[in-house]
Amino acid sequence: QLQLNESGGGLVQPGGSLRLSCAVSGFTSDYYAIGWFRQAPGKEREGIACVDHSGTDTKYGDPVKGRFTISRENAKKMVYLQMNGLEPEDTAVYYCVAQSWVCTGWLPDEYPYWGQGTLVRVSS
Repeated sequence: QLQLNESGGGLVQPGGSLRLSCAVSGFTSDYYAIGWFRQAPGKEREGIACVDHSGTDTKYGDPVKGRFTISRENAKKMVYLQMNGLEPEDTAVYYCVAQSWVCTGWLPDEYPYWGQGTLVRVSS
């Protein structure tokens, strides 16, 4: 069983930065692609970043391209989401998610494992 635990959310001013962390635990955690989804109030879940099991292939959703960077350290069983140039529209609960091996797309049902979420609020 794979477990995902997010941390690093909080309040940040527009234009600021935050780094989210996802601790991945489980016997075969290196076999999984890890991604980030977010859900803003009143909106559907949105896939924004994913890194494959090896860390060599990354994908980003259009709203965050050029501002967010996903990375992983398999030896530490950690995945990170560096968020720069944050905007009020980035306010949401951010979820760490996982699926086998590679990032296939942005349908939530493709990711069987979800963390509990961490709140990011961008406001002045």
